[in-house]
Amino acid sequence: MYSQRRGKHKIFIGMAPGVGKTYRMLEEGHALKQEGIDVVIGLLETHGRKETAEKAEGLEVIPPQLWTRGDIMLPEMNTEAVIERSPQLVLIDELAHTNVPGCPRAKRYEDVEIILDAGIDVYSTMNVQHLESLNDLVARITGVVVRERIPDRILEAANEVVLVDITPETLQERLLEGKIYAPQNIQQALDNFFQRRNLIALRELALREVANNVEEDAIAAAPKGQFCSIQERVLVCISTYPNSLQLLRRGARLAGYMNAPLYVLFVASPDRFLTKEESLHIHTCEKLCQEFAGTFIRSSSSNISGAIAEVAEKYHITQIVIGESKHSRWKLLFKGSLTQQLVRLLKNIDLHIIATEKKSVLKN
Repeated sequence: MYSQRRGKHKIFIGMAPGVGKTYRMLEEGHALKQEGIDVVIGLLETHGRKETAEKAEGLEVIPPQLWTRGDIMLPEMNTEAVIERSPQLVLIDELAHTNVPGCPRAKRYEDVEIILDAGIDVYSTMNVQHLESLNDLVARITGVVVRERIPDRILEAANEVVLVDITPETLQERLLEGKIYAPQNIQQALDNFFQRRNLIALRELALREVANNVEEDAIAAAPKGQFCSIQERVLVCISTYPNSLQLLRRGARLAGYMNAPLYVLFVASPDRFLTKEESLHIHTCEKLCQEFAGTFIRSSSSNISGAIAEVAEKYHITQIVIGESKHSRWKLLFKGSLTQQLVRLLKNIDLHIIATEKKSVLKN
């Protein structure tokens, strides 16, 4: 009979093997044991690393279950034994691991979910390249298709995600010192997955993933209107004016500089229909938005500034790109410019006002 309380899950994530995720997990396990917490090791993968094996000493290990694979016996975590032992906390390495065929569950993260359902807290480890949604991107960066993957929901559901981070240069040094792979595999690793450019990109992915995770928790906890975004997000406000394409390109460049998601908003007035030319123009803007991998949003409102503010709040926008006002001076005097209205409505959002290119006029 499982506990009514679901266990808490803490994930130690890194950019690549060898950054110290397992060591950090074991360190925290020892610290909690000294505080009187009942801690056991459910599964540990040392990969022959002496420092990791030594760090595990003093912690109880649940013996693995052996499974036959051809002529050899392979150890897998004994999930049922862990549940029967019922510790307060179990340490489980390599969350993305694929179990030996014949095991009750295909993936180790599935075993972790069973243990969490039993009311036992879990500390686990993973590398960012194992995240399902990043699979294609990691393949483009490194040229390696990662076969063992974890659904994004596992990371999203975790109670805590900790980034174990070192510089690419330090990781390469550890590799050369033989602290990650056997000597015969070092050069091949340096020439392939452990190239500096790959490690820089993977490190950025790991940093961004943890930042997103922290931000989502902060959004859920913050009172309405009192949340300050961690990640930059750019919103370009277009209209039926021809300069919208120029605005969109400028916004896309800004999003690129900031490594930020791009959003494009068109607010249509419910009081008028678009002409054929205007509809075609907005469609062109939408296609360009898609080329920049942005999100195109349509809104219907007679209150343009209010609609922009509503979208900005919904998508946690930090940067807004708009064009200069085309209204007459009398209208600006009585109603105020869009910029002035947005300044009054928005907090903690930067406004970028892009001037329209002026056409030269020939005089006789």
